Amino acid sequence: MCGIAGYIDFGENNFLNEAALLRMTNALAHRGPDDEGIWLDKGSGVALGHRRLSILDISPSGHQPMHSSSGRYVIVFNGEIYNHNEIRGRIDENGDCKWRGHSDTECMLAAIEKWGLLPAVKGFVGMFAFALWDREERVLSLVRDRLGEKPLYYGWSGRSFLFGSELKALRAHPAWRGEINRDALALLLRHNYIPAPYSIFRDVSKLLPGTVLNIRADGVGNDPAVPKPYWSAREIAELGSREPYGGTENEAIERLDCLLRSSIKQQMVADVPLGAFLSGGVDSSTIVALMQAQSPRPVKSFTIGFQERDFDEAQYAKVIALHLGTDHAELYVTPKDALEVIPRLPELYDEPFSDSSQIPTFLISRLARRSVTVSLSGDAGDELFAGYGRYRRARSIWGTIGWMPMPARRAAATVLAAMPQRALESILSLPGPALPERLRRSVLARRQKVMEFMKIDNRVDMYLRLVSHWAAPEAVVVASEEPPTRLTDRASQADLKDFTQTMLFLDLVSYLPDDILVKVDRAAMGTSLETRLPFLDHRVVEFAWKVPVSMKIRNGGSKWLLRQVLYKYVPPKLIERPKAGFKVPIGGWLRGPLRAWAEDLLDAGRLKSEGYLNPLPVRRKWSEHLAGNYNRQYCLWNILMFQAWLGSLGKG
Repeated sequence: MCGIAGYIDFGENNFLNEAALLRMTNALAHRGPDDEGIWLDKGSGVALGHRRLSILDISPSGHQPMHSSSGRYVIVFNGEIYNHNEIRGRIDENGDCKWRGHSDTECMLAAIEKWGLLPAVKGFVGMFAFALWDREERVLSLVRDRLGEKPLYYGWSGRSFLFGSELKALRAHPAWRGEINRDALALLLRHNYIPAPYSIFRDVSKLLPGTVLNIRADGVGNDPAVPKPYWSAREIAELGSREPYGGTENEAIERLDCLLRSSIKQQMVADVPLGAFLSGGVDSSTIVALMQAQSPRPVKSFTIGFQERDFDEAQYAKVIALHLGTDHAELYVTPKDALEVIPRLPELYDEPFSDSSQIPTFLISRLARRSVTVSLSGDAGDELFAGYGRYRRARSIWGTIGWMPMPARRAAATVLAAMPQRALESILSLPGPALPERLRRSVLARRQKVMEFMKIDNRVDMYLRLVSHWAAPEAVVVASEEPPTRLTDRASQADLKDFTQTMLFLDLVSYLPDDILVKVDRAAMGTSLETRLPFLDHRVVEFAWKVPVSMKIRNGGSKWLLRQVLYKYVPPKLIERPKAGFKVPIGGWLRGPLRAWAEDLLDAGRLKSEGYLNPLPVRRKWSEHLAGNYNRQYCLWNILMFQAWLGSLGKG
């Protein structure tokens, strides 16, 4: 796990120098505290920089930037290639290759020289973001892994093409002229993250997962530079839907067990201490159980707990750890501990990011880093095996209203909006109502949301409304317009008949890479900890998409197939309980210890003078939350994280 940065200087500004490149790599020191390296090709204007967190081959032979044996290629690489030993064996069938060491980086270069860039990348199993300079073709290639575990930003600033693992590296370049992207800010308010390819700055993009971007040093063909896919989540989803797994349930259980065991075995290879996060839920318990089943010694497991009982899962993790026999460490976090993290969030996440579970994710990463350098995590189990409540909730809502013709639904919504509450209650209590019983109950309990849902005419829009924080962010962000995303651009969506599969796909290409994986990467790398996610082995992902929904959601429960694997190692009674998630009590804190901090950031005069946010809707949400009439924590956290980030710009 490392940090990479670099640029091509197309201008005459004399930016191609060691000082400029070192400024970029030094901004990523937290990602790679063990080593640093830079390389410049002044004849082509190319500069490559690297910060190293040593995991495999911690000797100097793993130093980067690294040159291929022929000298044609130079690479800076962030990530891990878990099958590098297998690839090495295929390359060196006769055992006559002269290797410098045993790093996966050297193996990658050898594979690229032997087979070419795209064939080599398609054979890599792992997480990666790298920049490869081809000295012969004079092409810089940026490559990101299939699911988006490792980050990579790129963009133009004047006549310089910049790239880096985090935005702070680009901002350190002397040509940087960043302008805040108001349209991306609108996306933040809807989702609590900024979906790729957008970033908070104009002219800077996130490289989409599973793509390659080629930039020629001579400038030919660079306008526009369009990433090209080498692996398609859409194709995997559509194939899995067309050709579902045809084996028995027992065969599916054994197949998933085998795939996860293989993924975890590969990801347990490291030349440094290794452990795992353990929350006590299905996903992390499965990972730790399969780790312990393949380890000759107790696995180091880590969890954090909160004093607020409704948010505390440490007690469950401890029971799982005792059953599995892990070397378990737990830390109970006080509100003071958690609140001390908040001022660090703008620096850690580098662009506004407002998933509040970023706080406990950082805290557990810091706890683990005291003992290990690598930690496995159970993230992505929900997105692959239908763990979120919204999958069942959306199916229920659509099943309730989807039968009604659209004109009838719109008319019902209009009448509902104009009707006094008492009149509504009286009408709904009359004998023989036109609406089903479950819809009558929903109308009374959640009138506003029901009106919104009644106006929705397709399943994707239903999903979008369920995952939206601010339903109309353009009314909040001044002079903004939401750009198309994977959730709104119909041309990029998969052709799937089942509603749950549609939601799983949308999460796979947006929520997972742009929220969950960003949260984990920045929190962990902020403590110089490498995280590995066995569920995101692409072979596991491809099998999960062949598993029918009936093996994921069953009898009102989630992740049925994954649970059957876990129950081979852990008794069901230790697992079966309502899903809690990795949360902190932000709502209560905003009315208590965070109130003064929030009030300062949400001050109407401040919002007006900064010119990005309309004070009226923001202050309305704040007042409703303080009065206790509604829990507006998610909408408010979006605003607060942007405001905190905006305030940090002048300090960078």
